[in-house]
Amino acid sequence: MAAKSVSLVTSATLLALSVSAPAFAEEKPPQPPARMSTVGGARLGQAGTQVTLGGGAPVLPKGLSARSWIVADAESGEVLAAHNAHWRLAPASTLKMLFADTVLPKFPKTEKHKVAVTDLSGMGPGSSMVGIKEEETYTVHDLWLGVFLKSGNDAVRVLSAMNGGLEQTVRDMQQHAEDLQALDTRVVSPDGYDAAGQVSSAYDLTLIARSGLQKKDFREYCSTVRAQFPGETKKKKGKTTRESFEIQNTNRLLTGDNGLPAYQGIAGVKNGNTTNAGATFTGVAERNGKVLLVTVMNPEKKESNEVYKETAKLFDWGFKAAGKVTPVGELVPPRGVNTGSTVPSPGESASSAGGSGSGSATKPVAASATDKAAGGMGIALAITGGVLVLVAAGGFLINRRWPLPDLMRRRPRQ
Repeated sequence: MAAKSVSLVTSATLLALSVSAPAFAEEKPPQPPARMSTVGGARLGQAGTQVTLGGGAPVLPKGLSARSWIVADAESGEVLAAHNAHWRLAPASTLKMLFADTVLPKFPKTEKHKVAVTDLSGMGPGSSMVGIKEEETYTVHDLWLGVFLKSGNDAVRVLSAMNGGLEQTVRDMQQHAEDLQALDTRVVSPDGYDAAGQVSSAYDLTLIARSGLQKKDFREYCSTVRAQFPGETKKKKGKTTRESFEIQNTNRLLTGDNGLPAYQGIAGVKNGNTTNAGATFTGVAERNGKVLLVTVMNPEKKESNEVYKETAKLFDWGFKAAGKVTPVGELVPPRGVNTGSTVPSPGESASSAGGSGSGSATKPVAASATDKAAGGMGIALAITGGVLVLVAAGGFLINRRWPLPDLMRRRPRQ
């Protein structure tokens, strides 16, 4: 009987312990810091969701799980809504936008480079690659297609080698980030591969995208759905041949995917995904003359294409809410920029950056043009409606029209 009593007491004790103190408590998700940068406005430095709805404004979409996101007007720079906008998080390959905005103007697209063995050394395991081969020659145009479409770390390495090496490229990118006032950003690896201390924020990535999109080549590359990429040179029966293979953009809002349609009006910009960063994405889209930028970082929901689904929801909300919300902040111009004048970037005219070259707003251009780029790639361009006020890497373009790819009228597969 005594033994039975001890057994009952022991069982009761164990049951109480199991109820009051679970053996495996769920790990709490990381929380944003209490204090964050206030670049762009005090509310952007606050944790949580920031939005001020006016009359007739739609409520924010349900089911958003991203640690950080932002919706901004690309024309005025007004931030329509944000969630932990300045939380410093791993950026993954969205950092390639900063790489492109920094390095792209330095080399003409027709320049050729023969890849040395050292150009591709040291890439992290599991890196995304376009398929560059040692001792093969590529044009700069080829390399940028590899960066934007396939998020190729190998293409980034080759362009970095042309730019004086990885360390020089990291320094250049960090300086450019500071010039743009993207002060949450710390660059360690130019390709965005996970590295200790490498961070950015939804706010910074949006600033960077806004700067890059004023460059014509940047706009064309980030909006290209598919292109031909040079393969390996082969010798057969005394003849040398080099065939190409097709590459497709990994931005699923451009291409669509199973259960995910291409987003109407999307025109870029860049996606990313690593173990540490999770999924990240910055997109630009146009609807009825309104151009919006949306950045989403690390959705906690792990469903397929979740980062794109949440981006699409925020785009839909932003287009409906524009003009019906009070902005919670702004995308700031670069340091030392006079917003009342036009100062083209070094080596770039106002027209090549997307402007007209005159001090007043240009008249609308009704017809779209088709630009046949090298390698047989066709990119449709159109002029969007509305007067645009945009930030450039070395200047501030005011009252300029911004040519965006004509992705609203979908091109047939080539």
